[in-house]
Amino acid sequence: MAGLRDIVRGESHFNIIGRFRLWATVSGIVLVASLGGLFGRGFNLSIDFKGGTSYTVPITSGSTLSTESDAKAVQDAENALSGYATDVRAQLQVNRTTKLKELFVRTPHLAQDKLLTVQQSIAQLAGQTDANQVNVNDVGPTWGKQVSSKALRGLIVFLILVTIYISVRFEPKMAAGAIVALFHDLLATAGIYALLGISVTPATVIALLTLLGYSLYDTVVVFDKIREMVGASGSTGRQSYTDVVNDAVNKVMMRSINTSLSTLLPIGALLFVGVFLFHATTLEDLAVALFIGTIVGTYSSIFIASPILAGLKEREPRYRAVRERIATGDVRGQRAPQRPPRQPAVADYVAPSATSTALLDEDGDGQAARQQARASGGPIRVNRPAPKPRKKKKKRRR
Repeated sequence: MAGLRDIVRGESHFNIIGRFRLWATVSGIVLVASLGGLFGRGFNLSIDFKGGTSYTVPITSGSTLSTESDAKAVQDAENALSGYATDVRAQLQVNRTTKLKELFVRTPHLAQDKLLTVQQSIAQLAGQTDANQVNVNDVGPTWGKQVSSKALRGLIVFLILVTIYISVRFEPKMAAGAIVALFHDLLATAGIYALLGISVTPATVIALLTLLGYSLYDTVVVFDKIREMVGASGSTGRQSYTDVVNDAVNKVMMRSINTSLSTLLPIGALLFVGVFLFHATTLEDLAVALFIGTIVGTYSSIFIASPILAGLKEREPRYRAVRERIATGDVRGQRAPQRPPRQPAVADYVAPSATSTALLDEDGDGQAARQQARASGGPIRVNRPAPKPRKKKKKRRR
């Protein structure tokens, strides 16, 4: 509870920058899994990107597909349609509105005569007597290429503008940290899509671009706090740049969490209302990418962008010298003055002894002995008789 209270007040002291290896390990595991999903399974691109024809038909209870397992039904459908197209993909899904099982088939773009033949074959597989029960969506290959090229072009333009803005508004090293965090968010989100097999649609691309804007906003908030604290304390040499970044991240952490929660709540409402209540597929594609990306973006702005910035700035001669001065105890840039060696105590009085007899001057007050001792740095030996004890006065009787 005490740690949570410190986070809320902005008074936490977590060593976030010092544990960069831990955060890098976590991110490395996520990115390796994402790359495995991207190169292993690949994206489940929608027909808008690949081009082709999709067929959707409800399965009747009397059809052969309804009595078979899902894997066997998919295999039978692909085998039955393999003579019409080279790349046929089939899957079984449940209609969110009617709650009925449907057969979804996707093929490359076909000529008009083959398209009608495949439509009739799919209707027979699903147990439908009318071929019009099959919903056909035909997208040409040119449209799919245009969507893909425009999405890639928009991403490149976005990254260039972001780099220029942060370099001018802050500094190039902050731009480098922000770009690394953006690539981290993009790759992690894309890997999750590939691993889970979520369909990638144009709405997903819009959500990813929106996500990158949000991640950039959160990173800029953290960098602005770092710049403010570097100007206040880092430039004086009292703290190293890493310590200043760590303090800034601790102070702004609650703000980032509040921003993320205020973003996740509307997205969660969009998922619940748009998907489960109104069964809007477009809203699902948009909300899932935003929900995943918001969590990843908040993580990267604190645990990826800030440590990278600290590592780059610590290599500069100015902040390297500050760290060396702090390590040697010179906080303000000047070495602390060394204390002179401690002198032995000087005694004003030493009881008479047989060995100390010649240090009294003519007056007997020991002044010459003191001067000689101060000049030599040794103790003063004065042969002075001990004071006489005082006599007690007798009280007079009245």
